[in-house]
Amino acid sequence: MKTFVVGIKQLVLGLALACGIVSAGASAQTMATPARQAVLLDTSTGSILFEKDADTAFPPASMSKLMTVYLAFDAIKQGELQLDDEVIVSDEAWRTWNKDTGTIGRGGSTMFLRARDTVTVADLLRGIIVLSGNDACVVLAEHMAGSHEIFVEWLNAKAVDLGMASSVFKNANGWPAEGHVMSARDLATLSYRLSTDFPDLYPMFAEREYLYKNFTSNRYNRNPLLGRFPGADGLKTGHTEESGYGLAASAEREGRRLVLVVGGLSSTSERTRESQRLLQYGFRNFSHYPLFRAGETVDYAEVWLGETPTVPMVIGEDLAITMSRRQRAEMKVSVEYLNPVSAPIARGQQVGDLIIELRGREPIRLPLLAGQAVDDVGGFGKIGAAFEYLLFGSAGAENPAQ
Repeated sequence: MKTFVVGIKQLVLGLALACGIVSAGASAQTMATPARQAVLLDTSTGSILFEKDADTAFPPASMSKLMTVYLAFDAIKQGELQLDDEVIVSDEAWRTWNKDTGTIGRGGSTMFLRARDTVTVADLLRGIIVLSGNDACVVLAEHMAGSHEIFVEWLNAKAVDLGMASSVFKNANGWPAEGHVMSARDLATLSYRLSTDFPDLYPMFAEREYLYKNFTSNRYNRNPLLGRFPGADGLKTGHTEESGYGLAASAEREGRRLVLVVGGLSSTSERTRESQRLLQYGFRNFSHYPLFRAGETVDYAEVWLGETPTVPMVIGEDLAITMSRRQRAEMKVSVEYLNPVSAPIARGQQVGDLIIELRGREPIRLPLLAGQAVDDVGGFGKIGAAFEYLLFGSAGAENPAQ
């Protein structure tokens, strides 16, 4: 019996083969920013257009309120919570967070809830999103979980579910606490999920003012991009002395959504300026390029001892890349598979990999699937096929790939 050496076939394809892909690699860093942490994400393809210390955990301040909102939105979506549900403000929540309680209350941003007030879930959500109310977060947490402490456990569990590996929550509102941290990448993930998982509720983030019981001293949304940057529709600011000024922002233009997270900036004006500049960079310098459609044949793999000499290799999903013009010009697409592929082959079985190389990014590897089933040949057919392959290789059979 002879031993056949199985090799790797690599075929460089021209850009004209245009395909579509989900990428999470970082683009070439052609930008700089004074922000300590930054992530710029294109949500349509998952492409990271810019990042700086994206996985460094830092105190997120009020940006962590986004996680409290996520849990509330999710409960509403599941039918476990209603916007018009009435909530009673506990004495403890009022004492802890009311600005007017002097040294007893922690203060910070509030929506001026009073002890034993009756307030709706919709009011509390706007109190969190628009007014950044620390008190609103705790009151909503108590209502949903029975206690603030249990709700914090829910926050941490949901962070694991969403793949937010650098996030640890100690409270529902981002009040400074040792070990309460998130990363810019986690905040970008959370912002992306809020915009896509809850399309009916997400528009709350674009509301520019909310007046609760005529407390006019806190009525305007702190997001500096709303009404200033075209397409901006969310999400949340944050600031503490330790973490500096931060923003989780999102903007949509012509069906294309970018999410930006910045942290560690020195002032509100710098936060506004950098956020606008980085989002503008993403919209101006990057575009979507469709490559392959789901089910489209990318190449043909040679088959060993099969009833057909080749099997089409197809892409499983639509593929589109967000990239710069320079990356597009230099893009390399290749196919790898064990040559030949042994029969029998099931339709949908992975038979190879599509590899896309872009300047400044890690190579992107996606599975290629068999476009049809191929049975193996039996009996004397195997002997004849093996003999033909020894003599002529795959060139002895008609190959539709050539």
